[in-house]
Amino acid sequence: MTEHPFEGPETSPGWCQRLHELWLAAVRARDVTTLATLVYSGLSEVTGAVAVVGARWEGRRTRYLRRWTPDADEQVTWYPTAVDWPGGSTPPAAPVDGDSPRVRLCALDGPDPVAALVAPSLRETGTVAAMECVFPLGADDAAGLWVGLGDVPSEEERRGLGEQLVQIADVLMASNRRIVEDEIHERRQARDAFLAEASLQMDESLEVEETLRRVARLAVPAVAEGCAVHLFRPDGELEPVATAHVAAHAQTWLGDVALHDAWLAAQLRRIARQPRGQVLKDADLSGSPFGPDATGDGKTIRALSVSPLRARGRVLGTLTFLYHRDDTSLADLPTLADLAGRAALAIDTATLYDQRRQHVETLQRQLLPRVLPEAPGVELSAAYQVGDPSLDVGGDFYDAVITGDRISLFIGDVCGRGAEAAAYTALARHTLRTLLTDGMAPGRTLARLNQALLDEGASRFVTALVVTLTPAAGAGWDAEIAGGGHPWPLVRHADGSVEELPARGLLLGVVPGAEYAPHRVRLADGDALVLFTDGLSEARAADGTCFEDRLPEAVGRIGGVAEASAARLVAAASDFRDMGDDDAAVLIAYLKDRP
Repeated sequence: MTEHPFEGPETSPGWCQRLHELWLAAVRARDVTTLATLVYSGLSEVTGAVAVVGARWEGRRTRYLRRWTPDADEQVTWYPTAVDWPGGSTPPAAPVDGDSPRVRLCALDGPDPVAALVAPSLRETGTVAAMECVFPLGADDAAGLWVGLGDVPSEEERRGLGEQLVQIADVLMASNRRIVEDEIHERRQARDAFLAEASLQMDESLEVEETLRRVARLAVPAVAEGCAVHLFRPDGELEPVATAHVAAHAQTWLGDVALHDAWLAAQLRRIARQPRGQVLKDADLSGSPFGPDATGDGKTIRALSVSPLRARGRVLGTLTFLYHRDDTSLADLPTLADLAGRAALAIDTATLYDQRRQHVETLQRQLLPRVLPEAPGVELSAAYQVGDPSLDVGGDFYDAVITGDRISLFIGDVCGRGAEAAAYTALARHTLRTLLTDGMAPGRTLARLNQALLDEGASRFVTALVVTLTPAAGAGWDAEIAGGGHPWPLVRHADGSVEELPARGLLLGVVPGAEYAPHRVRLADGDALVLFTDGLSEARAADGTCFEDRLPEAVGRIGGVAEASAARLVAAASDFRDMGDDDAAVLIAYLKDRP
């Protein structure tokens, strides 16, 4: 007798050992159907067995039929799959309680379903009677085993064979439960990993358009072959804002459909009003540019899923996926709803960020001069760069005032950011501008601002630098400079050399009665006076070095033309910066020959 398939080379042929061998194989199996050889070959050695037939079905549809005979040389005969049980009959019923196998002795004639489908295969082997074992594998998933016998078994033989079939069925049921649980766990892990990656991708950008592109790109082909994101415009109409397709040639087609197709627009508006998404397929696609009745790129699309983009109680738009393939394991509605929720929140956050940025930029412009004045013999250039991505209003400010033939320049910085910093920025700028317009000297102007801040009970200190330029007799300019804790200005001489001008003084808004002594210097025609805030000088590279060390060199390269020179200086610091997020302001005065 050949070695039994349940046995290893050193094992005894006992039934317990064979059942244990089957259990060991079932623990490793990824699909119960892979255990067929072990099950059928083992049952075929039952005394009196001439054949073993197995079947599995979902509802009334048979997934497969298999037959094993002792002389099959370990080959399983596969019968056509997905066959309806004939004559309107139903498959053998699974146990009523849904948990235990059901065993009975079947005749091969009569109206019994086994006679309709299984019996023909058994008769070919000389089967006289068959022991049937039917057992559930899932909610709509069941299987059956039939051992064809050459003679009608005795009551004792029937009972013994029935017990063996139940034991095998119990092993297969337990194995299938583990396989299903493993598959659910793997799908859940894949789902969670995908959603986590989606969140990371979408959280990396606070730009609305970039966020939308990320939403479309990350889902293709992970979830589906195509994706379209629509948002509601202020007028209530849906507008496509991002599309992606795995096939490059279909990109243009999908963009055109997303923009112009009336059927799709109607479906999106309908589903957007629903509490949850919907999958459209088969008859749902009638009259659409998708499915077998369509033409072109849409013909191979088998289904669409549409999920509302809902965040903070508002419906922002819809997220649509197009499916060409059968495997949509990640495309279940709960996963899509989760993805749509995360996408909606990211889009809403990016939209709010964009709105806040516009508001901050508007407020920031109110704290800076709309245009700089024009004065004979002086050309002005200014630039401002926001360094903090949090989009709180910064405290940097600058301005220029002309009174007669005198030109007054000032620049300053309020400690911190936000609404309070903006309030003190406005106070400082307008105080300085008013005092300088009245002709007050730089030192006295800073003293008055210091007192004004103290009178307001300022909780933030302010730095400032004030310079007045007065035409000197003959040629050049007389400069009077006063500083209150602010970086000293630089002057680039006509020969290209750079010099730092002292401007000593205490921080403003800290010490009552502080005095600010001016420094006076003669500047020549062709010189450029550079005023800046510490956001420029304190920009740091990755190695920790400050732009302050390179600032004189950068000032020396600005040349003798004012237009855009301040912006170039700010850009140089920005390119240098790897650390630091302070705003930077620059005000440059080019001194020319007076008419």
